[in-house]
Amino acid sequence: MIELLPNLPDNIVGFSASGKVTADDYETVIIPAIEASFSKYQQIRVIYQLGSAFTGFSAGAMWDDMKVGLSHFKQWEKVALVTDHEWIAGTTQFFGLIMPCPVQVFAEKELDQALQWITS
Repeated sequence: MIELLPNLPDNIVGFSASGKVTADDYETVIIPAIEASFSKYQQIRVIYQLGSAFTGFSAGAMWDDMKVGLSHFKQWEKVALVTDHEWIAGTTQFFGLIMPCPVQVFAEKELDQALQWITS
């Protein structure tokens, strides 16, 4: 399940995931929120929180994630990931090296620092 993080500036889209994230989550929450922000801004920032209740991604969710990421590849201004899931943090740090924007991974206890970083 995906929920939008509240009270973020207009050019920042934030998500919090719990349970298994599916293609439906992408198609009904993530993609519409991202596209709405891109309709107003050339570049946007994203913060994605995968907390302790997060259990994984469906294959369809991973496909949708890749599609949305690549379709706006040069339009990301900053990306913050907040998670204690080591495999996701490591994968994000690896792919962050090829991203044309700053990508920062934060531990779950560093959510406030992640919010401060993404808004600065």
